[in-house]
Amino acid sequence: MRKAKIERNTKETRISGSLNIDGKGTYTVSTGIRFFDHMLELFAKHGGFDLTLKADGDLDVDQHHTVEDVGIVLGQLFAKALGDRKGINRAGYFVLPMDETLAVVALDLGGRPALVYKDKVKVRLVGDLQAELAEDFFGGWVNHAGANLHAKVLYGRSNHHKLEAIFKCFARALKYACSKDERLKDQLPSTKGLL
Repeated sequence: MRKAKIERNTKETRISGSLNIDGKGTYTVSTGIRFFDHMLELFAKHGGFDLTLKADGDLDVDQHHTVEDVGIVLGQLFAKALGDRKGINRAGYFVLPMDETLAVVALDLGGRPALVYKDKVKVRLVGDLQAELAEDFFGGWVNHAGANLHAKVLYGRSNHHKLEAIFKCFARALKYACSKDERLKDQLPSTKGLL
């Protein structure tokens, strides 16, 4: 089983997390930002990842530190649980309709961080989450997972649906990228011989 545990403490946040990539989509998430919890919960469910995450951040200052640092910790959990990455599919993509909204996510676990993110959210808050911080979450994730990620809402009306579609797409694209190909079980998914 590909599992990891991380504890990250700074002067701004205290975060502990555990991940089982080969889980059943069970989760216990608490960040102090309920809409963000909802996004992480559906990420775990749609990816089939078992995720426990507790974040205690300086929300009296702003949500930024908490949201970005959760992305960092989640990226570290995936990097640690994937280990040498032998036998994984490495890349994945998903297109997902969320009622009137359509989103696409493509990602590559090849070791090089990059993010292209367009969610078309036009409001300051979605639920209690400062909407612009979703991009900071994904930035933290790519930098610490060693991945590149392209996430885009093609169209939609509901800002809730736009963010939810991206998180669900992210989960399902990542689920495929992390999955193992039995034929390639002893090989790195790279012609370079390293990731």
